[in-house]
Amino acid sequence: MSTHGWIILDKPVGLGSTQAVAAVKRNLREAGFNMKLKGGVKVGHGGTLDPLASGVLPIALGEATKLTGRMLDAVKGYEFTVRFGEETDTLDLEGAVIASSEVRPARGEVEAALARFTGPIEQIPPAYSALKVDGRRAYDLARAGEDVKLKARAVTVFDLSLQGYDEDEGATFLAIVSKGTYIRSLARDIARFLGTRGTVTMLRRVKAGSFGLSRAISLDKLNEIGKGAPLEQILLPLEAGLDDIPAIDLGPEQARAVRQGRVLTGLPQEDGLHWAREGSTPVALMELTGGEARVVRGFNITDVAE
Repeated sequence: MSTHGWIILDKPVGLGSTQAVAAVKRNLREAGFNMKLKGGVKVGHGGTLDPLASGVLPIALGEATKLTGRMLDAVKGYEFTVRFGEETDTLDLEGAVIASSEVRPARGEVEAALARFTGPIEQIPPAYSALKVDGRRAYDLARAGEDVKLKARAVTVFDLSLQGYDEDEGATFLAIVSKGTYIRSLARDIARFLGTRGTVTMLRRVKAGSFGLSRAISLDKLNEIGKGAPLEQILLPLEAGLDDIPAIDLGPEQARAVRQGRVLTGLPQEDGLHWAREGSTPVALMELTGGEARVVRGFNITDVAE
């Protein structure tokens, strides 16, 4: 069978993204797939998810690993809970409390604040983040007790809604955000805007590009593969990660030309990024301009039933 595609893991709390990739590799190896570096099944993830966060983690296999860069840039969706009254140095439950407040905003005040944080905004990333400062990870500097200064960055919150509110447990939000948005920073800034302090007590990714929780599997389901369950039960096709762009259907001669890296001309489709296919087999990502399509990334798939 084809090993080019996506496993969408509903990552549990406590498991790192690298550990999740290792779990996929282990199960594939136990199922008899070749995992050697050269000629074996390649595996990579489409966007880091903190160990304390759960939810959608797209893991690419084979030629789908060529799309992980697009997945990193994709729109993400998160559910998160902010408990008001304390702020930690990590902005989540892992850190030490560095500020507190007696203020507990009312539900109406929280709802009124949503517009302030919807649309293009600027935010300062958390000190405990993987961003580099003078060649070193910010979280390494922060753990060493150094004062980490990060610059504000422009991000976009496409949608922000209040899902639930409890005076003791805090406010639960749903945010649809652009690449580079830090939910912990968003939570911090919402709390401060409301005249209090806040800490993220729950963070769950519900969407990554075209993948949502409805397509995600549990770690237990993944582990069944290593025990003999068919991989096709959990593997989504490579093109499942291309649902957001149109397809171009190629004839045999056109497909051969694309595989050789040649430019196609006279195409009627609109300008922009497309994915080309021969029958049901993905051939390439292509950028189309003025009727001419050029290969952005080719897929080395000769038979979807391999």
